[in-house]
Amino acid sequence: MDWSEFARAAAAGSLQSVWQMALIIIPLMVILEIARDLKILNRIAGWMAPGMKIFRLPKEGAFPLLIGLTFGLAYGAGVIIESVKNGQLSWRDLFLINVFLILCHSVVEDTALFIAVGADGAVILISRIALALVVTFLLSRWSGLTRLEKLLGGKMIVPRCTHCRKG
Repeated sequence: MDWSEFARAAAAGSLQSVWQMALIIIPLMVILEIARDLKILNRIAGWMAPGMKIFRLPKEGAFPLLIGLTFGLAYGAGVIIESVKNGQLSWRDLFLINVFLILCHSVVEDTALFIAVGADGAVILISRIALALVVTFLLSRWSGLTRLEKLLGGKMIVPRCTHCRKG
């Protein structure tokens, strides 16, 4: 086996994959940033707010959930942390939103990437959303959630910036 040829083929394949992902991710992120700047996401979160009752969540949970669904966990975490600092979300709210987002985040970007490698985007999208809805709904009705909150003391540890020491 010629290792140099193997390395060249692997590098070429990797670069092609990175290029293909960039062609999908960069335009999506630009579109999502424009939607955020035009406050389109705020309006969508407003439409979602009544649906939060299904999970026994406050309407204030709609925006962090929407951001996590569209932008992913990293950006969504920033919005969630800000909501906690502002006192908009309880321990229970935070737990349920995080469960939902663990199962179903970055749906636009991830679905597009899976389609690019040949997967059925509708199956992936519908199954992720359905699983997140069912699990989050069941947990929102689970009596053990209250016991878990009491066991953990309902405490939320909000990270602090190590550079400026601000919350």
